Amino acid sequence: MKTYSQKASEIQRDWYLIDAKSMPLGKLAVVIADKLMGKSKVTYTPHIDNGDYVVVINAKELRATGNKLRDKMYYRHSGFPGGIKELSLAEVIEKDPSYAITEAVKGMLPKNKLQADRLGRLRIFDGAEHTHAAQNPKEIK
Repeated sequence: MKTYSQKASEIQRDWYLIDAKSMPLGKLAVVIADKLMGKSKVTYTPHIDNGDYVVVINAKELRATGNKLRDKMYYRHSGFPGGIKELSLAEVIEKDPSYAITEAVKGMLPKNKLQADRLGRLRIFDGAEHTHAAQNPKEIK
């Protein structure tokens, strides 16, 4: 029996809709990363980007377990001495909730040449409305 290896011309992409208020940030990121990589497909091939599109709605109502809203910190540095800035998860959600979701998913994707393309198929909306109704996304509970 031969091992199946998918070709780029055989890629079939679906659209999925996920409500961010239905699960905590970590579990949400796991589901999104799985769909973006295409690991739930029987045609999964590691070196081919055969993942699907993911639309996330209600990002403003993102949840976290435990004390993560207060204790989880996001750091950035200007490159100059003393130029470190930090924001808690609650502050990030208040300022830009899509950043928190994107960073969580980015951390769960493989660090290779396919990462940027996979993240490019992630669409995040703050409210319940989205602009991809024409693609008929399948809702993930």
